[in-house]
Amino acid sequence: MIWEKKVQQSVIDWLLEEDENNPSIRYFTLIDLLGEEPESRKVAQVRAKLMACGPVPKILSKQHTDGYWVEPGAGYRPKYTSTVWSLIMLAELGADGSEPSVWKACDYILDHTRGKNGYFSIYATQTGAVHCLQGNLAAALIDLGMINDPRLIEAIDWMARSATGEGFGSVGEKDVNPHYIRSGISGPGFLCSANDHQPCAWGAVKVALALSKIPPEKRSPQVNSAINAGIDFLLSKDPAAADYPHPYAKKPSGSWFKFGFPIFYVTDVLQNLASLLGLGLAGDQRLRNAIELVESKQDDAGRWKMEYTYNGKTWVDIEEKRQPSKWVTYRALSVLKRYYH
Repeated sequence: MIWEKKVQQSVIDWLLEEDENNPSIRYFTLIDLLGEEPESRKVAQVRAKLMACGPVPKILSKQHTDGYWVEPGAGYRPKYTSTVWSLIMLAELGADGSEPSVWKACDYILDHTRGKNGYFSIYATQTGAVHCLQGNLAAALIDLGMINDPRLIEAIDWMARSATGEGFGSVGEKDVNPHYIRSGISGPGFLCSANDHQPCAWGAVKVALALSKIPPEKRSPQVNSAINAGIDFLLSKDPAAADYPHPYAKKPSGSWFKFGFPIFYVTDVLQNLASLLGLGLAGDQRLRNAIELVESKQDDAGRWKMEYTYNGKTWVDIEEKRQPSKWVTYRALSVLKRYYH
């Protein structure tokens, strides 16, 4: 099959090797690239190790006993060590959401980072309820096992409706949609004040990523409408070019084309592909140019380099810039597997 031709056994062996600095890589390689059952004894042992050594316990060691990092409250600042970013990073590292400290962090976010109508927000007010934060936190909380929590269900519903504008009637003598204000999400179709009130592709990618993690049987009509809106918008341009509305510059952000780890509110072509493939677009020819872009970055040894990092900004450093990266290699192979399968 095409997928098997894209990956070298030596690369899989490299990703599977014992690595106390990156134990999460082995976990994701087993369940994602090799198809091991997450409940298997082998996978459970690997996950227990990532909870015991490497980045996850280092991040958890900085957590306050009440569940937050750095300071109480909505948890967006300071970047990138406060509660929001620590939780997102824990989820990306494959942390076990049933572990008491991780669960307490999830519970804290759901109680303190949501506004009165259920939205996630930088300030716990509607001004800061931007799409990228909505998607990032929803995706992280789903990965950490909170999908049945009523608070998250409410937040997902708000996020979906804010993407489409569907599901609201008249209030008084005029139509009012409570999702849109000038200083935050300013209209349907991923309009955002942070993008000069134009559609924000970074936000759309994050929302699509979160929605892709919801099992089909749990998707409400509003979620399905938001999925369709996300696919339509993200495929309105060639994902390889990423020339989505970007009012503050004449060309797309270079971050689209630099692959790294972890992924916060900035995004890249790999995450755009992961979101769309998670929504069922395997083999779609509209993704072909972006897939070829990913393949073009693979070196002769079958690996990808770290091109973008947050080293020095988070609680832990992850690999080295411009060096072959297990994280980027895993991310690339995961996308290629989903596309060719």
